[in-house]
Amino acid sequence: MIAPVQRSVAQRRGSAAPPTQQECSLRRLAALAGDDCEAVQRLRPAIEGARYLPPGYELQGDGQRVGAPLIIVSGWAARVKLLPNGKRQVLCFILPGDLVGLCDHRAPVATCSIVSLSEMTVGAAPPADDCGALRRVYASVRALDEAVLLAQIVRLGRLSARERLSDLLLELHDRLEPCGLARDGRFPLPLTQETMADALGLTTVHFNRMLQTVRRAGELEWRGGSAYLPDRAALARKLGRQAGSPAAMN
Repeated sequence: MIAPVQRSVAQRRGSAAPPTQQECSLRRLAALAGDDCEAVQRLRPAIEGARYLPPGYELQGDGQRVGAPLIIVSGWAARVKLLPNGKRQVLCFILPGDLVGLCDHRAPVATCSIVSLSEMTVGAAPPADDCGALRRVYASVRALDEAVLLAQIVRLGRLSARERLSDLLLELHDRLEPCGLARDGRFPLPLTQETMADALGLTTVHFNRMLQTVRRAGELEWRGGSAYLPDRAALARKLGRQAGSPAAMN
């Protein structure tokens, strides 16, 4: 199990303090490790020694050699593909507790860019070596990355514009929940409308129209970098989305 941190003043007074950024990312990875002590001990120094990256920083360049694996400790990034005509497709969002750069090839080459969307902290992922639990963590992360990308293919290929928006919002909430960053329909959403539109294959004008539609329907509140889904269950039923799907990371 994760070693307990020293209680804050708020906790000693009886109120729960929000988890730190380091605790959020470690919580998610520890869950993937089955709370294995050895895996957590190897992950903790990398998370505690995380370094800062500014918004707009390119963690990985399209067509360049993939660097050493990194743990996303805090902040948001995106896998992005730039087209010759200047348009941009956001392939998926990268959230706290995710890893980038995991690859078994000797000299892997990136097929897309990874760009920070907010201030971030990242730590060097420790080698798995002979730690079976850590190998399972990395295998789970790769499998979940694939599930998220497959969900994006289905979203863009078969859902309407309004359904795409609702489905992505539910996915982001579900992915942030194991970190302690989402609860009861509330979660951070530090994205611009342009970035959301690029993730959903829409123009900014079309996205704004869909956003106003779901707001009027009472399905979404989004302001100040925070989002609230008042009735996630009803929204999931409309989409036929199953709770606990691979992309949910629960």
